[in-house]
Amino acid sequence: MTVHLRAYPEARLAAQPIGYWSDLTARLVLAAIRGELAEEGLTQPHWWTLNHVAGATADWERTALAAKLAPYATGHLPAVDFDRVFDDLRDRGWLAESADGGALVLTEAGEAGRQRARERLAAAHERIHDGIPAADRAAALDVLRRMVANLGGDADLPS
Repeated sequence: MTVHLRAYPEARLAAQPIGYWSDLTARLVLAAIRGELAEEGLTQPHWWTLNHVAGATADWERTALAAKLAPYATGHLPAVDFDRVFDDLRDRGWLAESADGGALVLTEAGEAGRQRARERLAAAHERIHDGIPAADRAAALDVLRRMVANLGGDADLPS
C-alpha cells in the first residue's frame, strides 16, 4: 500500500531542515520497530543480544557482548543495563550460559523467539520501505553518512 506524496519543487525540498526530517523519521522508524519487538516482549537491546549470540563465530561472554552492543544504545534509548537484558533472556529460557566460562548460548526457545521477531521486523521493514527503490534508500543513506562525516562523526557502516 504505497502512500502517495504531494510533489514539491526541488528548491523547496532542499530548503527543508534536515534535522527536523531526520529526527521525525528516526522517531517513527524506531516506534515501528519497537512496537513489533514489544509483541514478543522484547526491546531493541534484547534483539541485538539475540542476533549477536545467534550469529557468533566465537563465544560471547557478558562483558565483551555488553561492550560490543553499548555503541548502539545511544540517542533514542535510555541507559541500557545489559546484565539485566541478559538475565531477562536467561530467565525466559532463551539464553543460557556455559558452565565453563560464561559463554552465552541461544537456546531452542530463544531461536524460535528470534525468528518470530525477525518475521515481525521484516513486515515492518516492508512497510517502512514501501515505494522506495533500493537505490534511493542507498542514496539517502549516503547523504546522511556525508552529513555525519561533515560534522566530524564516524560515517563508516557498523561492523
